[in-house]
Amino acid sequence: MKLSLNQRRFFAELIGTFAIVVLATGSVVISAQSRGEIGLWFIAFAPFVAVCLMVYAFGKISMAHFNPAVTIGYLITKHMPKNQLPVYLSAELIGALLGSIFVKFVIGTESNLGANAPNHSYPIPIIFGVEVFATAMLMAVILVVVHTKGLYGGSGLAIGGVVGLDIFFLSFISGASMNPIRALAPAILSGFLSDLWLYWSATFVGAAIVAGIYRKKFVKTI
Repeated sequence: MKLSLNQRRFFAELIGTFAIVVLATGSVVISAQSRGEIGLWFIAFAPFVAVCLMVYAFGKISMAHFNPAVTIGYLITKHMPKNQLPVYLSAELIGALLGSIFVKFVIGTESNLGANAPNHSYPIPIIFGVEVFATAMLMAVILVVVHTKGLYGGSGLAIGGVVGLDIFFLSFISGASMNPIRALAPAILSGFLSDLWLYWSATFVGAAIVAGIYRKKFVKTI
């Protein structure tokens, strides 16, 4: 049976989000299991690989959101209609939850299943601002890729690269989630919910700011 376009989008987003959550959170769990012998480089490199591969695998099918903040950003820039929201958001939610379930039963439960956690030695405004900035950087690179129709073949490397760099340089302050669903799934399954508000506010703010600027500057040329 041939799948409809929306069905293909759904499964692309589900599989892509699953893979990203497994590698992004699983790397945190593995690092915790190693007692620090595997460090930040691995925690940053694993999601870089996941995002890079998933963008190349599914970009032409679903535009490779894998992230509700990015989905809302695409809605703002009019790269997707409102009636596709349920397709994307449900796929991202299911994919993320399945990813955290996989991590729990296959990789381990250390570090709250790899849930994001900010560094509370910094003031809340700084933490919030850093998370907004990290997500804005991600959304900006994504829109550059979209605007250039694939960034001359470097789409996956560019998007995966900014995810890895954000984690490497900014996670020590905000946790550098950039993705509310990547934050939600391990938090729900581990019960570590105290910081979830940050990743369900700052990420959408960061994506919306960049999407709003893009819409104002370029929406007429889409």
